Amino acid sequence: MALKCGIVGLPNVGKSTLFNCLSNAKAQSANFPFCTIDPNVGVITVPDERLNKLAELVHPEKIVPATVEIVDIAGLVKGASKGEGLGNKFLANIRETDAIIHVLRCFDDPNVVHVDGSVDPVRDKEIIDAELQIKDLETVESRLSKVQKQAQTGGDKQAKQVYETLIKYKEALEQGRNARTVTFETKDERKIARELFLLTNKPVLYVCNVDEASAVTGNAFVDKVRDTVPSEQAEILVVAAKIESEIAELETYEEREMFLREIGLKESGVNRLIKAAYKLLNLETFLTAGPQEVRAWTYRKGSKAPQCAGVIHTDFEKGFIRAEVIKYDDYTGYGSEAAVKEAGKMSVEGKEYVVQDGDIMHFRFNV
Repeated sequence: MALKCGIVGLPNVGKSTLFNCLSNAKAQSANFPFCTIDPNVGVITVPDERLNKLAELVHPEKIVPATVEIVDIAGLVKGASKGEGLGNKFLANIRETDAIIHVLRCFDDPNVVHVDGSVDPVRDKEIIDAELQIKDLETVESRLSKVQKQAQTGGDKQAKQVYETLIKYKEALEQGRNARTVTFETKDERKIARELFLLTNKPVLYVCNVDEASAVTGNAFVDKVRDTVPSEQAEILVVAAKIESEIAELETYEEREMFLREIGLKESGVNRLIKAAYKLLNLETFLTAGPQEVRAWTYRKGSKAPQCAGVIHTDFEKGFIRAEVIKYDDYTGYGSEAAVKEAGKMSVEGKEYVVQDGDIMHFRFNV
């Protein structure tokens, strides 16, 4: 399952610094706008301590973690929806992502210029929101012009539902609200909404980039952001990108852990960000464990066994017979697959089984 998150934000808010911490790809980071002209793409691993624990028991040839693709998208400026700066390119790149990581500058530093002359994360958020809303409104109005007559004069029930959904979005966007603030009651409405692929309907994680002193507790800038986003069902994460770049330069796991303890953090911001992005996309992980590999597989929360089998290979889903399931705690507790089976702790599940995060799966199929 290829997943893509786009890192967006105004110029000089710390996007590329954060991207460099997330990925081995090195985006140019400089103190002027449009430093990142073409989107930089990095494939990052999802932190999962369970893989290492299983590997200690199974001794596989390799460990394969889950991954997420991160795209560092060029900085946006006011007027992007009309093609200002790198606007058209920015909007095309963001449309291709599954979720948005929106970096907001929440630190004062006279040595780092702000494109609008002062630090105000809420204003910065609203600038990007407005540009995306303008493009979404264009999309909605274009669709409305195509279905309005059909919905109002014909007996086409589907066209009427599409029209009513579009009207709800139009009203919200004209009020300066993001599409994700609009809620729908029926399954049909939600399906229509998804198929519009509106930019402001994408799940968003607001990353408040703070100074070192605010890395643990946040600051007044972060509080302002928190007050602004409750209606959006968005996640907020506090990260000090400067500290993260220092952590990334440390050679060993032990050095990184010691550094984190010294500044009062339990986990790096990069790890927290990746996990938050996973949660944002409503994703979970099932595992496979054998002598060849211990591997994490990504699936949508709530998926049933055949769908998860299809994540490994489409033939597994087509010819699904059953799934043999071991709970992670049972596997690590008993120490081996054989010991789990002997204890009667392995379950055999059919097509209706809803896979749980951390399940160790073995699929039986026939094609």
